[in-house]
Amino acid sequence: MEKYVINGGNRLTGEVEISGAKNAAVAIIPATILAEGPCVIENIPSISDVSMIIRILYEMGASVKLVNKSTVEIDTAGIKKPVVPYEMARHMRASYYFLGSLLGKFNTARVSMPGGCDFGTRPIDQHLKGFKSLGAEYSIDHGMVDVHANTLIGSQIYFDVVTVGATINVMLAAVKAAGLTIIENAAKEPHIVDLANFLNSMGADIMGAGTDVIKIRGVEHLKGTAYSIIPDQIEAGTYMAAAVATKGDVLVKNVIPKHLESISAKLEKIGATIEEYDDSIRVQMDGPIQKASVKTLPHPGFPTDMQPQITALLTLAEGTSIVTEGVWDNRFRYVDELRRMGADISVDGKVAVIEGTGHLTAAPVKATDLRAGAAMIIAALAAEGQTEIEDIYHIERGYEDIEKKLRNLGADIKKISIPGGSVRKVI
Repeated sequence: MEKYVINGGNRLTGEVEISGAKNAAVAIIPATILAEGPCVIENIPSISDVSMIIRILYEMGASVKLVNKSTVEIDTAGIKKPVVPYEMARHMRASYYFLGSLLGKFNTARVSMPGGCDFGTRPIDQHLKGFKSLGAEYSIDHGMVDVHANTLIGSQIYFDVVTVGATINVMLAAVKAAGLTIIENAAKEPHIVDLANFLNSMGADIMGAGTDVIKIRGVEHLKGTAYSIIPDQIEAGTYMAAAVATKGDVLVKNVIPKHLESISAKLEKIGATIEEYDDSIRVQMDGPIQKASVKTLPHPGFPTDMQPQITALLTLAEGTSIVTEGVWDNRFRYVDELRRMGADISVDGKVAVIEGTGHLTAAPVKATDLRAGAAMIIAALAAEGQTEIEDIYHIERGYEDIEKKLRNLGADIKKISIPGGSVRKVI
């Protein structure tokens, strides 16, 4: 078992390069199933979730060649059976994107129910509603979802709630469906747009991605393509929050500043100075951290994947801050870990009230999920003393070389192996 050991109090300064977007990669890689030829995907983050989803393709029969650390060539011509291995898929939520891509390719798919971080129920009712509108039938048995159709026909689909997963899955299923599909109340996140751009580069006909109405005119064939994934807005936001927490001065490189607007605006309200450039953002923090109210919302609102990090940051403010979770039901499980470090936080349902004390003290903590783990790192960087963070496999699902990147910014962080215990293997 491995853990991070962090000695807090060091001011982060310098430059950090942001990797490709996890949430785009785990949708685009399954989409290669739809291509009639090899796809070369660039700017892939070297993280365990991406390793797992590539491994799933390989186990299904795809040819996978690693061109370099961040580029992979995938040829899915060898996939003949539209079934995702249960043991691999059940550990990650994004495995359900194979439902849409396999359905779009073979008119049938069999995939396990999604796993991943545990912070509330992850219903797939909207996914299944979308598939049914396209003419598919489905059943759920022993944890496996079976979807099949004689023919997929374009349709008008209205989602009852804004859902990233269902928007992506229906896009994947609809790109080769006969006729026009219209998705209303669609999610608008940057990785939705990135997937649409990838599919269009293969020959798909998708319009409106990034708005709440997406129109997809089905095509018969999709060709192989070369494509570079967008930078990861959540990784960027995490380093921005870490810079503020440590009163630092950090240039965050390889970003799309527009994707970070809601994060930048909130950090400025907290007291940071933000400078935007073409593909980078500079974050400086000199004065005290100010209290704030934050509510997570679907894009372009403040992202739910930044909620634990902003909460950790606000424990360092003076005064009362309020964080409201507007997307998931149970995303405050990590609060007990922050309390170990001296945070004064009370949670009532989807609302956390933070009585900022201006400081945290080191303590042994654990990562309860991916973004909660990032929050523990931010807290540890700012805390007095040495903090040990366990269950770091959660963190490595979504952050490439986080230990090295933080050390390059001046953090005192190292990863050590400890005897005993058990850790779930994800790759």
